[in-house]
Amino acid sequence: MRLVIMGPQGVGKGTQAELLSKHYGIPHISTGDIFRQNLKNDTELGREAKRYTDKGELVPDELTDRIVADRLAQADAKDGWILDGYPRNAEQVEALDGLLEREGETLNSVVALDADCEVLMDRMSRRAQSEGRDDDTPEAIEVRLKTYEEQTAPLLGTYRDRGELLSFDGTGDIDEISQGIIEKLDAARQ
Repeated sequence: MRLVIMGPQGVGKGTQAELLSKHYGIPHISTGDIFRQNLKNDTELGREAKRYTDKGELVPDELTDRIVADRLAQADAKDGWILDGYPRNAEQVEALDGLLEREGETLNSVVALDADCEVLMDRMSRRAQSEGRDDDTPEAIEVRLKTYEEQTAPLLGTYRDRGELLSFDGTGDIDEISQGIIEKLDAARQ
């Protein structure tokens, strides 16, 4: 199974991706984790990304696409994966489509989680306090939510038009949300 999980920051993508990963026995691949791993291991791709991050710049799509492709080519992702944090824009959708086509694979589904802005702000504020995250200031959270709405949320229409989108409310009981996702994914596979 090859899945993309999408939604604004704080909606529970990582939590649900981990639960789905365990259920289906496929890796949860977070682009943030991939970047950190490449930087930590001082890989060629990591050094290339570091040139941008050291200047406070975003890593360009072309490099992000290569880093994701490199990760998806690893042995543990052979039978499927859950992508979290990618694609974030239309160019990255095209890159993922091209990668899947070259590999003779298809994307099974896109799981979209959503929640009201107030819920997201509250969750991220609590996370900042409990995890000591300096990057979860109200101002930074607001910028990230706005960026998601402008750049990533429009991609949901693309996946909806393809019949690949499964949408869920990201509020409520974590296990109930997970069970609802699994039920819809299993039904879509039949």
